[in-house]
Amino acid sequence: MTEVTKQVLPNGLTVITEAMPAVRSIALGIWVGTGSRHERSSENGITHFLEHMVFKGTKNRSAEDIARSADSIGGHLDAYTSKEHTSFSIKVLDEHVERAFDVLADIVKNPLFRSEDVKKEQKVIQEEIKMVEDTPDDLVHEIFTQAYWRGHALGLPILGTRRTVASFDRRRLVSYFRRHYAPNLMLVTAAGNLRHERIAELAARAFDDRLRGTQLPRGAAPVPYPHLKLRNKPDLEQVHLCIGAPGYSQTHAKRYALLILNTVLGGGMSSRLFQTVREKLGLAYAIFSGLSMFADAGCLSVYAGTSTENARRLLGLVMTEFAALKTTPLTEEELQRAKDYLKGSLLLSFESTSSRMANLARQEMVFGRHITMEEIAAGIDAVTAGEVLGVAREIFVGDRLALTALGPLAGIKITRRDLAC
Repeated sequence: MTEVTKQVLPNGLTVITEAMPAVRSIALGIWVGTGSRHERSSENGITHFLEHMVFKGTKNRSAEDIARSADSIGGHLDAYTSKEHTSFSIKVLDEHVERAFDVLADIVKNPLFRSEDVKKEQKVIQEEIKMVEDTPDDLVHEIFTQAYWRGHALGLPILGTRRTVASFDRRRLVSYFRRHYAPNLMLVTAAGNLRHERIAELAARAFDDRLRGTQLPRGAAPVPYPHLKLRNKPDLEQVHLCIGAPGYSQTHAKRYALLILNTVLGGGMSSRLFQTVREKLGLAYAIFSGLSMFADAGCLSVYAGTSTENARRLLGLVMTEFAALKTTPLTEEELQRAKDYLKGSLLLSFESTSSRMANLARQEMVFGRHITMEEIAAGIDAVTAGEVLGVAREIFVGDRLALTALGPLAGIKITRRDLAC
């Protein structure tokens, strides 16, 4: 049995812990409620750039010292930037929790942002951008996202562009850091063999000298743009397709029905698209559907890579599955299989301290409270075939669908009629 405790410190820093007495590890995370959607267009990529820069040295540690401090306690430091938040984490044995928290808090509180390090990191991130451009399945999703959320910061690439990354300097990084890395805009989460009081004490000691910052406005909700975008890239061997439909936000009442719809459509090896397109017809190696769910918007997308001669046929098969989900309710067996898949995936993901720690943060940032596995499972179990049918009819509408195609497209003609379902 685990116990979740939440505490808000006087300066607004929220500390949430989950005690797991049966394990020997502790996963610690510091989460900042800012991501690429909070950037101005001129500073696109700065959140991700800053995430890299904190590891280049602090007032107390060099970059090498940071790495050695983690390695010396068998810990693994990690970080990532998303559209809506930034995460820094470390996992260690419970006996090393104090040293681990000291390292984690140091990089988040005290980065130096030396000009020489900024110049070096600009080169590193520009190579990272080139890597995405050289990876067609990543690139087609990036092109799709920028077109789908056109005119909104949610459509901007997390990495930024080569031009914006080249424009960053120490002054801009420090200004952005001071605006966004305030204690009331951050979370500390921990899961494992711990005492909440000890984690709260470490957090208070580390951040008690930091003042509250100004709450940042979220901005207007994005509006999906049902584009049809074809980019010819003749040096590729495959046509990469990304087909999107409007989804729901993370808190939407129909989110569980949408999760089941996505699972049935392309969420696993038994899904309709995988079984039809890959197993029965052999038209693609990779085909799947996925959900992008944000605070105020969402998108369901289907990805596939196939040969030029099979691209239109594959697109037609996807539309056929969309139409089938709109017209015929799921069988009881298929509905139950999807529910069991989702609940099984959920339970397996909760077996590690790292996933529990991350889950505490996500739930707080999205819902403002802890949601138990039992509550989530009950939400999944409550979904009916009729509700899934209703969601399919709502989102699979031809003139609301979007398509991005990337690859050797010579001779391929795709029009809005091809998205009829």
